[in-house]
Amino acid sequence: MQGPLLHRLAASFVLAYHGCDKSTGDSVLQGESFRESTNEYDWLGRGVYFWEANPERGLEWAIEQSQRPKSTVKVPYVVGAIIEMGRCLDLTTKIGIDQLKIAYADLQTAMAGAMPNNGKDKLRRRLDCAVVNRLHTLYAAAKAPPIQTVKGVFTEGGEIYEGAGFQKKTHIQIAVIDPSCIKGVFIPRPYPKIPV
Repeated sequence: MQGPLLHRLAASFVLAYHGCDKSTGDSVLQGESFRESTNEYDWLGRGVYFWEANPERGLEWAIEQSQRPKSTVKVPYVVGAIIEMGRCLDLTTKIGIDQLKIAYADLQTAMAGAMPNNGKDKLRRRLDCAVVNRLHTLYAAAKAPPIQTVKGVFTEGGEIYEGAGFQKKTHIQIAVIDPSCIKGVFIPRPYPKIPV
């Protein structure tokens, strides 16, 4: 593995929120483990997905999921978690981005150019998922301490207002790979509404 290995660059703990069905939330609050997502299009590769400091976005996602045919989300819900970031592939840092470049080059060589693609809407991220998962493989092959969490900023949803550089659904997402990084779970308090 070329380049510097990941280390702790930021505060150790964050509060993050997981959108889900109420039955899933109830079981997690009772001590069951979160279920890892392994979809080929998950933006940050395999892991348990959370919205950092954003319970309303987590609930909004669960509501959107509940409206899809064949969705397992019937009663939208959000559960909070205390997450120790540990060895984090932080895609808001130069080290994190450089690591992803290494993984991309290695995947490109291994796949002889037959690379997966991200969807045009940038919501289904098959390429990004494959690159992040390839980085996990490179770490394992180098017998390096494994990546425990992955963090990235995502802009989506269209302009907040005409000409804005801000988008409606921008968020920081965290994928937890090592379940021991989830130190506790809780029911979030409702946020007070902003008077208009």
